Amino acid sequence: MAESLFIKADEVSEVLGISRAEAYRIIKKLNGELAAKGYIVINGRVNRRYLEEQIYGFRTECPQGGK
Repeated sequence: MAESLFIKADEVSEVLGISRAEAYRIIKKLNGELAAKGYIVINGRVNRRYLEEQIYGFRTECPQGGK
């Protein structure tokens, strides 16, 4: 199955090696940042690419040169 656009707390917890409660705190923080930029957010899930950018510090470029 392909990776979904959004990542849930259980997967955040597993990937980062943190508790589920801490994963929810991170998701809430990141969703707050996205909401402040005008994006629609889903409680309990965060955009996978945005999480990777914030955690690992890299950006993936679209083939058309967009972000």
